[in-house]
Amino acid sequence: MASETEDFKYEESFIKNTRGLKLFTCRWVPTNKDPGALVFLCHGYGMECSITMNSTARRLVKAGYAVYGMDYEGHGKSDGLSAYISNFDNLVDDVSTHYTTICEREENKRKMRFMLGESMGGAVVVLLCRKKPDFWDGALLVAPMCKIAEEMKPSPFVISILTKLISVIPKWKIIPSQDIIEISYKEPKIRKQVRENPLCYNGRPRLKTAYELLRISNDLEKRLQEVSLPFMVLHGDDDKVTDKAVSQELYKVALSSDKTLKLYPGMWHGLLNGETQENIEIVFADVIGWLEKRSDYGNERFESGLKHNSDV
Repeated sequence: MASETEDFKYEESFIKNTRGLKLFTCRWVPTNKDPGALVFLCHGYGMECSITMNSTARRLVKAGYAVYGMDYEGHGKSDGLSAYISNFDNLVDDVSTHYTTICEREENKRKMRFMLGESMGGAVVVLLCRKKPDFWDGALLVAPMCKIAEEMKPSPFVISILTKLISVIPKWKIIPSQDIIEISYKEPKIRKQVRENPLCYNGRPRLKTAYELLRISNDLEKRLQEVSLPFMVLHGDDDKVTDKAVSQELYKVALSSDKTLKLYPGMWHGLLNGETQENIEIVFADVIGWLEKRSDYGNERFESGLKHNSDV
């Protein structure tokens, strides 16, 4: 599927991962100018790119960026059991492989590479930064899942029982949890749209999925200092899904010399599309301003690579 407007062209395609699964990918590229940089989207748990992150991509492409998205295994239009994550590392590897391939195309080698991850997608981005710290030029972490809010977790007693059942019933939807959509999106009409989107998952978390999310968020919380690339972390002050205190801690302890923290009073978890239009404008002014400032620096990574090759 492809479509085109005066400002941008939208295209969809499928790729196969190393496990033989077909994964959905998409891109939004400017039609009337060469993109200033590349932005790679990482969506949240149970979400997808083509509809849920479409408004985000459109804002970015109108600001002059080429935007790429993909649905993880078990999400959106990709193969796999709905919202089932058997191994979070496989998911990160899929994203890394596809996005690296795009970056290394001849027409993209000189362009700067930024990632934007929302909620669980923020965790994916942090893990990609750890995986290839010198490959990426910067990251936007929107309410990142570096720690799941305490009120979202089952009690320690329930967790201990469920952990023992993982090998027996990993795919069962038995995790007691709050309605994530209800507490993520402030605007009722957006909650309604997400619930009616057939590509989004509305059920209870599957047992192994919940275990993987908890495992990864615990690991990230312990290793926040390892984030070394330029980043901006954005968090709603009234977020009840992911823990804003850990975003504050990430800003405080990360090794990066170029780091920014934005806390938004009164805003919830879904900063990119779940707030009032006025609030969304505030968030995107920060996002695009941050991207523009770093894009204007020039591609130091590419220039240093050329110098290294010349020296060799």
